[in-house]
Amino acid sequence: MIDANPPARPPVARLLRIGDVAPDFQARTTLGQVRLGDYRGKWLVFFSHPADFTPVCTSEFVAIARAAEAFAALDCGLLGLSVDSLYSHLAWVRAIRDRFGVTIPFPIVEDPSMVVGRAYGMIEPDAADSSAVRVTYFIDPDGVIRAMTWYPLNVGRSVDEMLRMVAALQRTSRDDVLAPEGWRPGDDLLMTPPQDQRPVLAGDDPHWFHQTRSDAG
Repeated sequence: MIDANPPARPPVARLLRIGDVAPDFQARTTLGQVRLGDYRGKWLVFFSHPADFTPVCTSEFVAIARAAEAFAALDCGLLGLSVDSLYSHLAWVRAIRDRFGVTIPFPIVEDPSMVVGRAYGMIEPDAADSSAVRVTYFIDPDGVIRAMTWYPLNVGRSVDEMLRMVAALQRTSRDDVLAPEGWRPGDDLLMTPPQDQRPVLAGDDPHWFHQTRSDAG
């Protein structure tokens, strides 16, 4: 498990990949102590933001907070992180509530040592801060990273796409199916194509590589 307050700078971790187990850690957050392992058994969207009190990050957090019930309906937790201190997070949460009338319902991890961010590849190994990175990890109930997205400092994430990603990952986890471009719950799914030439040559369908089926749930 990652020590969120190490005595010295840890060695640089390799970049995480899809299929890796998300590194465990325990840290202070705006809603008390949180351990990543506590989210086992449900889906989790774990995301970093460059800094508190910044325009794009504020727009993201307001939108994510407003969509919290939609994530909860997917049995998906939310967990934010930045290098700012807990007290900066608390002041920002208060400012968001006062300015937008929105209460942030999910924890925001403090990471002033940058050890969690570096372990997750959210921060470049030699960076003095995390201002150039906004990363999102989609973690399944077994703690495995199933998808990730990277956005630059000047472009905010789409909360709608975050929800779509969770729904698509959940649906394709239940059955041997594929989610096509722009797929949403209820849309047709794609069938997994044959893995060798025998069924392809034996059949007479020239579109064997793109077969759809209805989403029966």
